[in-house]
Formats: sequence, C-alpha cells, structure tokens
Amino acid sequence: MGSTSADAENNTTSGAVDGVGRRDLIKRSAALGLAAVPATGFLSACASGGGEDTEKPAQGSKTAKNPLGVAADAPMEFVLFNGGFGKEYGEDAVKVYEKSFPKSKVTFTATQKIQSTLQPRFNGGTPPDLIDNSGAEQMDMGVLVGQKQLADLTPLLDAPSFDDPDKKVRDTLRPGIVEMGQFDGDPVYVLYYAYTTYGVWYSQKALDQLEVEYPETWDDMLAVCEKAKKKGVAGWTYPGQYPYYIPFSLYAMIGKVGGADVLKAIDNLEPNAWKHPAVKACFEAYYELYRKGYVLKGTPGLSHTQSQAAWAEGKALFIPNGSWVENESAEVIPDDFGVSIGAPSGLDSSDKMPFGTLWASGAEPFVVPAKAKNPPGGMEQLRIMLGEESSRNFTSKVKSLSALDGGTDGIELTPGLTSGVAALEKAGDNILNPRIQDWYVALQKEKIGTGGIGEMMAGRLTPAEAIKKIQGYADEAAKDDSIKHYKHA
Repeated sequence: MGSTSADAENNTTSGAVDGVGRRDLIKRSAALGLAAVPATGFLSACASGGGEDTEKPAQGSKTAKNPLGVAADAPMEFVLFNGGFGKEYGEDAVKVYEKSFPKSKVTFTATQKIQSTLQPRFNGGTPPDLIDNSGAEQMDMGVLVGQKQLADLTPLLDAPSFDDPDKKVRDTLRPGIVEMGQFDGDPVYVLYYAYTTYGVWYSQKALDQLEVEYPETWDDMLAVCEKAKKKGVAGWTYPGQYPYYIPFSLYAMIGKVGGADVLKAIDNLEPNAWKHPAVKACFEAYYELYRKGYVLKGTPGLSHTQSQAAWAEGKALFIPNGSWVENESAEVIPDDFGVSIGAPSGLDSSDKMPFGTLWASGAEPFVVPAKAKNPPGGMEQLRIMLGEESSRNFTSKVKSLSALDGGTDGIELTPGLTSGVAALEKAGDNILNPRIQDWYVALQKEKIGTGGIGEMMAGRLTPAEAIKKIQGYADEAAKDDSIKHYKHA
C-alpha cells in the first residue's frame, strides 16, 4: 500500500503517467484513498460490461528458459501504480523482460489513476497484461474476482523461479503471500509484491529527547503523550482526509487485546463482530487521544502527505502507517530522525497476544486480467520481478521488503527497514493479517474508516456511536447479494 510524495504529474519514456493523488495500502497494501469511481459503479459496469472478445491470448512454446510459454513477438502491456514506491523499479524490471523477449513491444505506463483509467478497458474487454492495482483509485479486488475479471496465477506460482529452476516460484515467497491472493478456494488471483509492516511509526530521536521508551501499554502511551504535550508536541497525527489509515495500528491492537479470532469475525462480516469487548476497549482507548487533546490540531483536515510532513517536522510523535512511509516521506524526514515502527500498545496483562504482535502482510497487489491479450507475458514479468536481482533492486530503491523470502543480501538497510525487520523477528508467529481491506475495499475505506473511525477520532461520534454505525455498515454488506462474500476457512 505505498503512496506518493509527489503530487505533480510525471512522465515516462514508455508510457503516459497520470498525476495527482495518493495510493494503500493497502498495502502499502495498501495502500490509499477514496476511489474516484465508487466500487459499486465498477461492479455494475463489470456485470453489464460488453466488449466480447473472441481473439485468443498469445501463447508460445514452453521451454526451460521460457516456462510460461510467452510468445516471443507478442506485445506486453504493464500498468504500474506510481505511488510511494515510485516507478523506477518497474522500469528496471521491464528492461529485463525486453532482454528476454527482444521482439516484443513492451508498453509501460505509470499512473495514479488506476480505476478511472482501466475501468473502461475492463468493460471493453481490452485490459493490460499486468496491473499494479493500488492507490487511491484501487479497483475493488473482491469485485474483480467475483466478476471473473482476473486470471488464476497458479501457472506463475508453479513455474520454476527466475533464479533456481529446482524451486517453484511459490516456494520462494514469504509466508502468507500465496494465501492472501486466494479469495474463493484454491485459485490465486492476486500477487502482492511488497511486504509491508503496519503499525505506529515514530522518531527514535524524538523519544530519546523526551527520555521515554516506546510505550507497551495504553497507560504508558497516554503518559508519553502527556509528557510530549507539555513540551508543545502532539502525541499523534494521521491522514484525516483518509482516516482508514488509523486501522493500520488500531486493528492490530484489537487483535492483540482480543485475539486473532476477533479480526477474523470482522473479516467474515459476522453479526455483532464489532461489538466484541476488545473492539469497545480499543475504540475507547483511541478516543482518549482525541478527548485528552493529544491529536495534532487540524489533523482531521490533513492529507496523507501533510500529516506525514507534520510528523517528520516533529509536530507529533506517532503516526499510524505502513512501511512505505519511509520512502514516501524521504524528502522531508531529517537524516537523524531514526524512523522506527512500534507494534501496537496493548491494554494490560489480560491481552490475548503478547507485545510485539504485528500486522504484516503483502501489499502492492499485482493482477493479470482474465481478458488480457498476453497473460503469459504478464506472469513472466512478475516472475522476473520475484527474482533476486529485481527484489534487491526494489528493496534498495524503495526501502521496502518484497514478497521474495530474502532479497536483502548485500543491501544496507535504512533505519525504517531495519526497524521493520526487527519488528517482524520480535513478532515471530504473532502476525495478524486483517483481510477486510482487500475483501471489501469500499466498506473498509468509505464506511468503516471514514464514516465510523474517522468521525470518532474527529470527535463527532462517541466510541459507542461509532461501533453501532460500523456494525450497521457491516450488516448491510453481509446482506447485500450484489457483493461477493468471502470467509476465512
């Protein structure tokens, strides 16, 4: 769910780039922002979509060097989200593809306007071969899967890895990456390329200057915020225009306090899932930040880049975010800032999971459309990106881990990335991965995040009112037969 710190339009040599906005998000991954075209609009468009296409996809002969059978002269089109991870890593990977298939014409486009650019092409049956479906205009993956708009990526996962022909691609990936791409049984429709740690981000220098440690309990969190307030520094800020960032730390706290099954019930849209005592306790804890005046003044009106700039300038100690924040804010973070991630503070010793419990998962979702002209080409581009060289290039340039289990050898890790790796090691098996943000994008962003949690943090709803409102949203979604529903096994 990475995003962009540049709000100006950019250009590439191989394709047009659209300009302003924000990624997510998730993931990273999200990734994120309110979609310019509502997800429900995309659903109805796909359901009614025309563009019947009888042209057969390009297919070549499968060989040891070409295990997916890419047609050597088939054009390949790749659309990348131009967010916090930028476009250079994609351009570099395309160069590798072009060396392997010199007769192929590759069209590479980097854009922030994923949905408004690509929805008409999906409806018309002319989508690209590979899409990084991320950002403010991320297309709803649950809708895409439900409408059979995505190709099954199993051939890619079962192909030999780019570096070792004795290993399948699936066997080189970080834990959970394959499962995240599954929406309805065994098929894998999405490959999350980045690996994101979500949590509470802070400056180690700022905590050192306050002579405090990162707080492991909420009482300690409030004490640190009070000490900061007396020094003229806010405890927290967040992207008030996009308040679904708040769950990047809040959801993991709920899981820590009540156990992973609480989050699974929320993902499953179960009745009264949001009324669990752990949800109530954590909502009340976060509401205290507002009630005690620990949130930076004006935060409800800030964009993602504005809140991150305020944090980087030392106006607030903590910000909920994903590991893309270090790269996205690189231009405003001081050299001695000490970018660090903290796992969610808990309540007390009654918490179901230990301190260090973390939300970490795949981000930056890549998909191959079912009606692509060159699906093997799109999958081959992904196979290249999951090789050691491309993964190291990604990590070194964007300060994020990739989905490849490794890919950091010989790289000098940045402070934020070092902190993220340490957080993952501390978490061990205590990794949480809420799925609601990719199963129900519109519900998570527009209703739960903005209409519920965002309103509470701005002081316009009490925790009880926010929970009642969010449970109503979830119940509506559960009863809506036009929505494809997913459940944990």
